Amino acid sequence: MIDHALSFALGATSLALLLNLWRLVHGPSVIDRVLAVDTMVINMIALIIFYGIHEGTPVYFEAALILAMFGFVSTVAFCRFVLRGDIIE
Repeated sequence: MIDHALSFALGATSLALLLNLWRLVHGPSVIDRVLAVDTMVINMIALIIFYGIHEGTPVYFEAALILAMFGFVSTVAFCRFVLRGDIIE
């Protein structure tokens, strides 16, 4: 039963990733593109978590944590760049 749930979750997350890619390419503004990249990072974290559940090893969960930290820092840095024009004051 868990295999069917994981297959559905992987399919739904992959579809969401493709829709985020579409928003990244066709976004009307820079803010839409930033949000699309941030959501893509969240979807990639979900894919890594689902694959870790499928494999049954905790290594993928640590990789997802590292990707989450990187995604947060990069989103904050890019938003500061868009708002202020520089990252470091």
